[in-house]
Amino acid sequence: MQTQADLKDDFKPEDIAGTLEIDPVNPKQEIWRRLKKDKVAVAGGCILVLVILLSLAAPLLTGYEPNSVEMVDRLLPPGSPGHLLGTDHLGRDMLTRLLYGGRISVAIGFIAVAIAMFFGILIGLLAGYYKGLFDILSMRFIDILMAFPYVLLAIAIIAALGPGLLNAMIAISIVGIPYYARIVRGTVLSLREQEYIEAQKALGSSDLRILFKHILPNALSPIIVAATLDVGWMIVAASGMSFLGLGAQPPMAEWGVMLSDGKDFLRSAPFISLLPGMAIFIVVLSLNLLGDGLRDALDPRLKQ
Repeated sequence: MQTQADLKDDFKPEDIAGTLEIDPVNPKQEIWRRLKKDKVAVAGGCILVLVILLSLAAPLLTGYEPNSVEMVDRLLPPGSPGHLLGTDHLGRDMLTRLLYGGRISVAIGFIAVAIAMFFGILIGLLAGYYKGLFDILSMRFIDILMAFPYVLLAIAIIAALGPGLLNAMIAISIVGIPYYARIVRGTVLSLREQEYIEAQKALGSSDLRILFKHILPNALSPIIVAATLDVGWMIVAASGMSFLGLGAQPPMAEWGVMLSDGKDFLRSAPFISLLPGMAIFIVVLSLNLLGDGLRDALDPRLKQ
């Protein structure tokens, strides 16, 4: 009869090496796999990439200048020879202005979100990690910003800075800061009490190392989802400011400006406003579809 010691001596790890196969899962690959399964999100991402590529390739796709005025060709309907999508009230090619306008409108959305994310993440990290007086003062300031309707606050900021594309981008960026500050602060408050953070403090790691190497990477998932959804709102807000005459100014080829140009011709030439409106709708819809897919892919509770 074999004793426990004999069994222990007979045991060899290589005897079970062929029966157990460890298949480590890369988190990034797992997220990408789940995202690819969401056909709607993939379609949204493809549409967004297509719009960006078409906008960047505008000089190659059209032979017209976006601000070139040809009064003899004014108000040509879509499908006219030489003008696939027609012309506006000044004879400018609508397809050219849509493509060049996409450069400005989409870029404003991404840049404004990047600015809002930078300051929102910084405020949220410091407020959630250090708490105390800075947390109280910063969160009360955030509460004041959130007390105003977003659009009215953006209009008030532009009124103080003056109308213009840059000022409009700054205004909608400031309005977006509370969104990210709240998300990051809530995440940091839950992470700062975790055991691995306490272990890093015991090992003598600096606060900056803990914040940017251990806390921030674990807070990126909700930030990425929020940013993807927020780009669409920024595009709509910037176009709205331009429509009201507070953002981009004529004759700049920008979707909000194009909407404003067409409002006086809704009966005779509705396509002047419909085309940029559809462009905004398509881009925002694609961003929302992609954002919903990212939210599902990044949610650990949906792994099964």
